[in-house]
Amino acid sequence: MFENLLPPLNEHNLPYPDTIHPIVVHFVIAMVIFAVLCDVVGYLTRNVRLYEVSWWNMFFATISIFIAVIFGQVEAGLSEPYDAAIPVLNLHTLLGWSLAGIISALTGWRYVIRSHDPKQLPFPYLLAGLLLLGLVFFQTYLGDKLVWVYGLHTVPVVDAIREGTL
Repeated sequence: MFENLLPPLNEHNLPYPDTIHPIVVHFVIAMVIFAVLCDVVGYLTRNVRLYEVSWWNMFFATISIFIAVIFGQVEAGLSEPYDAAIPVLNLHTLLGWSLAGIISALTGWRYVIRSHDPKQLPFPYLLAGLLLLGLVFFQTYLGDKLVWVYGLHTVPVVDAIREGTL
């Protein structure tokens, strides 16, 4: 019924030229890494100006991760994953939504810290940032595995799925 409303799918099994999720998510990865790095360096050197840099990176990472998750959901739904890829895709999806919540919570926490005293950063927040980095790195590993091992949205895998050989 709704198939007529959508544009035809291309050789990547997408209604647009190429995947958008990886493009947006790389901004999120970079902003989170840079925010945590600025926090750690600012904490160790007592350079409070880096806290402001970190704040804005987390703010925009919070907005960007929801865009990344939305495109990730659309592209995961269009990927037609085969049996071997499904557990990795499910974990990647679950962790993506979880990271959206975690990054939002940390940004909210950071907003409260910043509104009380922008020149202080509690050590527990730094630890939470380092744990966040670990989750981001694991999520990046899962995303890389979906593309480079399982080949989701790559032309040879899409062709094999369409031909029924995969």
